Amino acid sequence: MNIRAGKTFSAVLIAALVLAGPATAQDKPKEPPAPQDIIDASGPAAWRTIAAEDLVIMTLADGGKVIYQLAPDFAPVHVANIRQLVRSGYFDGAVILRVQDNYVVQWGRPDEDPTKPTGIDENPPAEYDLPLKGLKFKPLPWRDTYAKKAGHVASWPVATDGKDAWLVHCYGLIGVARDVAPDTGSATQLYTIMGHAPRHLDRNLAVVGRIVSGMEYLTARPRGSEALGFYKNDSERVKIVSARIAADLAAGEQPRWQIMESHTPTFDAWLSARANRSGAFFVRAAGALDLCNALPPVRTAP
Repeated sequence: MNIRAGKTFSAVLIAALVLAGPATAQDKPKEPPAPQDIIDASGPAAWRTIAAEDLVIMTLADGGKVIYQLAPDFAPVHVANIRQLVRSGYFDGAVILRVQDNYVVQWGRPDEDPTKPTGIDENPPAEYDLPLKGLKFKPLPWRDTYAKKAGHVASWPVATDGKDAWLVHCYGLIGVARDVAPDTGSATQLYTIMGHAPRHLDRNLAVVGRIVSGMEYLTARPRGSEALGFYKNDSERVKIVSARIAADLAAGEQPRWQIMESHTPTFDAWLSARANRSGAFFVRAAGALDLCNALPPVRTAP
């Protein structure tokens, strides 16, 4: 995936026009399409299949399966570490360490576990942001609380101060846990956001991916009773049976997921529908949309 320089598409609500159809004098006023209507009417060009090399399948001891996508263009060193950790079996036998209500779920090996990672960069650069110049950044037309502008790069939620850009801490995004020093997070422990977006974490931790499927197997767990939601002992922790890169599986066993392309008229129509909800239920449309409510839809590949 190349997220560098490219042409910016203008907002054209083609999907909405297709759904509405030609108007006639006898027609009753049609409701604008709902977000799901736009997804249902979308064609193949609106979607991109996620590369198998960027998908990790994490199987839990209680039967849950979580699939997450890596973001190598934003955090290449950390993502290289994650791939190595997965392929070396480091996460096989790791655990869910922490479930903090309205905040994060964290997994990895507990501090008392003697297992050591092999073949990784143990002191990676912070990778909290990267230069905006050259990125194919598509801003949202609405203001952002935490940044000068917010929008999308290759279907990832991104914010910018006009000079640098960074992935943001939205629901389901994955970050690298660390100690106090910025260079202490090597990706041996990861977390995902499970509550209201803690955007104050932006540019303070490396964001390396997002949950694609199975979020319920992380968020529906009992909250940890210790400080910050950590579990007190190993009996409370759910083990990770295995973690695998999808590309390493046989072709017939590889999960195939797609994400809506952010630089398409279909996505523009979907954003507009999300910002301007209509129908019998909505009395007033918001007329705006927060970045973390503008996460591109995902689906299994047809």
